[in-house]
Amino acid sequence: MPSKTGGGRSRSKPAVIEDVAALAGVSAMTVSRVFNSPEIVRAETRARVMAAVRKLDYRPNLAARQLATGRSGVLGVVSLDTTLYGPASTLSAIEQAARQSDYTVSIASLGILDRRSMQEGVERLRRQSVDGAIILAPHEAAVDGLRHLPPTMPVVAVDGRDDIPVPVVMVDQRAGAARVTRHLLSLGHETVWHIAGPAEWIDASSRIDGWRSTLEAEGRPVPEVLSGDWSARSGYRLGKQLAGDRSITAIFVANDPMALGVMRALREAGRSVPDDVSVVGFDDVPEAAYFWPPLTTVRQNFAEVGRQALELLLHRIAIADSDTGAEGGAAENVRRLIEPEIVLRESTAAPR
Repeated sequence: MPSKTGGGRSRSKPAVIEDVAALAGVSAMTVSRVFNSPEIVRAETRARVMAAVRKLDYRPNLAARQLATGRSGVLGVVSLDTTLYGPASTLSAIEQAARQSDYTVSIASLGILDRRSMQEGVERLRRQSVDGAIILAPHEAAVDGLRHLPPTMPVVAVDGRDDIPVPVVMVDQRAGAARVTRHLLSLGHETVWHIAGPAEWIDASSRIDGWRSTLEAEGRPVPEVLSGDWSARSGYRLGKQLAGDRSITAIFVANDPMALGVMRALREAGRSVPDDVSVVGFDDVPEAAYFWPPLTTVRQNFAEVGRQALELLLHRIAIADSDTGAEGGAAENVRRLIEPEIVLRESTAAPR
């Protein structure tokens, strides 16, 4: 005999929107708003509706929703085609946040993020009738592309610079770099050397700024910046250059894989981490806690980046649907900075 739901409906029949409304104690219109315009529904009500959706295993009729709202229920993401931890984690966070709001995601992966390729990627998404797009813009070259997007498409950027003409969500890279630099100085190191990421990456430039400004504010020497390519191999190569200088006691490395390479180079040169040289990284990759020694690093809250980027995009879509540009200009100036967290482990210590 078929089992019954909380509202007495047989589970052999698919749940309909009225069943969800009855179980959640709201109107069918409110359930519809949760799926179509979640940003205008109170968080408590959304949670109650989504609990009913899960209990009833309700699946909205996407075709009907598109006819009723003029929306496809699909969001586009333009991303660099890369397996690097930061961009890959950001993309995963956006997909997860979209699923929780009952959107599907279509991804346009690009080999480079210049103006032409970005326009081609956005056009590819427009042909799929996406409701809006989130653009991962970690390169300087992406900034120009963001200035030439179709004005009719709601767009939000992740990363990028302060001067881009769309709303942007980003981790405060500068603050993260400043915190680990201050941490090393507080341990008693005279100064901190820096191995940066590639110059064309905006995050790499921001981390340099945070490191340099902290040293300057403390009146400490500012060593020459060395630049790698985010790989452990480049960290190893640059670490060998620094390992022979016995005056170097602290190194801030712009990501964790390069920090791994640096630590190997130091060990091969007979220098102990952290007894002789303290090393910090950035990103807190899952393996960072299992380096030897475990790596002090900066953790980025990618889940919060995804959540806030989606929230901003849904707001932009709602503005576009209302046909009023009153809030549009103000929204373009939105800048949301997500605070990073320093994770202290055994790779840092006071100099001997």
